[in-house]
Amino acid sequence: MSEEKAFNKELFFAALADRTRLRLLNLMQDGELCVCYFPEIIGTNQPKISRHLAYLRRAGLVSVRREWKWAHYRITEPKSGQAAKVFREILEWIKDDQEMQLDRMKLLNLCCAPVQKQPISIQGAPRPLKLENQTT
Repeated sequence: MSEEKAFNKELFFAALADRTRLRLLNLMQDGELCVCYFPEIIGTNQPKISRHLAYLRRAGLVSVRREWKWAHYRITEPKSGQAAKVFREILEWIKDDQEMQLDRMKLLNLCCAPVQKQPISIQGAPRPLKLENQTT
């Protein structure tokens, strides 16, 4: 069976049909990100974030790397060429959304804030390298 036929189109589009999942993808556009940042930025609890990330993983749109107690998520392009093209377009499209831009600013302010001003939930969390480099 070819990769195109094995690709689950319904799961792909369902994963992209939720605003919270789009916000999560938006935050990962600059690279891998520790899961601890998502609840602070999105403004919801960790179990809901975990369910959304699991949905994105089932759709093949994100992958996770674990390091000690931290889980780092990153975008994974779909194996289907047509889906990958649509996915890239959607990621580019959501960059213009006002809420998505605000989320990215929150991430920049949150990850690069002095430790004493960070919420306890992210103190000691690995900083996103690409964002950290933008501030230096």
